[in-house]
Amino acid sequence: MNESLRESLQNQFQWQVQLPWLLLILLALPLVLSAWKLKIYPSIWWIVLLTISVACCIVTIFAPNFLVVTAAIDVALLLLASADLVLLYVQSNYGIQASRSIARTVSLGVPFDSEVTIENRSGMTLVGEVRDDLPEHFSCTPSEHALRLAPRSQMSAKRKLTPGRRGSFELQHVYLKFNSLCRLWVRHVRIEVQDSLKVYPDMKQLADYALLARTNRLSLIGVRKTRRIGQDSDFERLRDYSRDDNYRHIDWRSTARRRKLTVRQFQSDQSQRIIFLLDCGRMMTNSRDGYSLLDHALNSMLMMAYVALSQGDSVGLLCFSDTIHSYIPPRGGSSQMNRLLQAGFDQFPRLVESRYDQAFLYLSTHCKRRSLVVLATNVIDEVNAGAVADYLGNISGQHLPLGVLLRDRQMFDAADSPGEVGDGDDFAMYKAAAAADILLWRDQVIRDLGHRGVLTVDAFPDELTAPLVNQYLEIKAKHLL
Repeated sequence: MNESLRESLQNQFQWQVQLPWLLLILLALPLVLSAWKLKIYPSIWWIVLLTISVACCIVTIFAPNFLVVTAAIDVALLLLASADLVLLYVQSNYGIQASRSIARTVSLGVPFDSEVTIENRSGMTLVGEVRDDLPEHFSCTPSEHALRLAPRSQMSAKRKLTPGRRGSFELQHVYLKFNSLCRLWVRHVRIEVQDSLKVYPDMKQLADYALLARTNRLSLIGVRKTRRIGQDSDFERLRDYSRDDNYRHIDWRSTARRRKLTVRQFQSDQSQRIIFLLDCGRMMTNSRDGYSLLDHALNSMLMMAYVALSQGDSVGLLCFSDTIHSYIPPRGGSSQMNRLLQAGFDQFPRLVESRYDQAFLYLSTHCKRRSLVVLATNVIDEVNAGAVADYLGNISGQHLPLGVLLRDRQMFDAADSPGEVGDGDDFAMYKAAAAADILLWRDQVIRDLGHRGVLTVDAFPDELTAPLVNQYLEIKAKHLL
């Protein structure tokens, strides 16, 4: 009898000792379920309280009289954490609305504003952080915003986005992080807010050119004033004087008759045709200042297209690599600039061999009239250089070919600054000799192009715009077309 009573009391004591640990397991179970299903995670304060509970459970092993106090603490923590969890779930699940205000079209490398509006429709204050979606190749400042919303209120968070790549991008979600009322839980909420964004080449240079052209200050961006041979002097019409007009063109008789400043406007040359061939193959994959050679070439060609369209010429575009990607027939007018942008903004260099034969065959099929054919590419080996020279030289009778060749600045720097032996690079002289040999070969390629009647623009990628526009203005001035 005594032994059975002793065993019964011992079993009861062991169960009472295990009770705090069972309550602790019950206390930790919501952590796993909430993190798995609701994306709710414990905060650092919840970890601190859980550590206190574990310490109390350990104390009961050595002090059984502390069992009731430990059980009371565990039950209180369980009730507090459960209430805090339910309250956080309700207020963050039913009372939050998000919207985004962002431009639909932006320019490459130009920062722009993005604004996210968070609306709290619940009856409780929300505290946490908000982070908007960030497409690949973009950078933003700041990356996240503090969130504190009173009941039935809203807030707006602004950030600066800077695109690092052209193309079409999607912003799909707004990410929110909420703290519970007692700061025991943190919930991550993802709200679907879809917006599309198109990144075009930097068009700020077009506005700068237009401003400088009106004020006769194009020399500031390297564009030379080319004197026309037999320049246009055919009178076109009279119009009102604007502040940027040349005072020499003022018609004083008409001004006296109308009692208003009037200027003479002269018509330009007849419309000419320009077709850009943009190589999107492996020759254009190198980078300079964070942009590929294709980016630099596209920016410069769009600048030249803008100048040509303002001169009344027709401009077209053919993008190719191992196949034809897009073709815009030559047309004039201001709307043609938008067509060129739409055709070229999502073209990227591909690691494939460019098929010049397909590009020039397509050109001969779709363009019969004499045009200025501008091929933007790079020459890095004899096979590639031979193909460029052959196809540009073969069309010199029907069209006026212009080859735009992009320089490798590292190659020129290696040849210009060989360094001294013993400065840390024992192969500096060998690198300089190899670079000089390649540059001599490249110079010979350019000379061969000139002998075959091909005009060339040889420039660094980041300095291409001004030489290309100057070459076009020189062609217009000499009436080579």
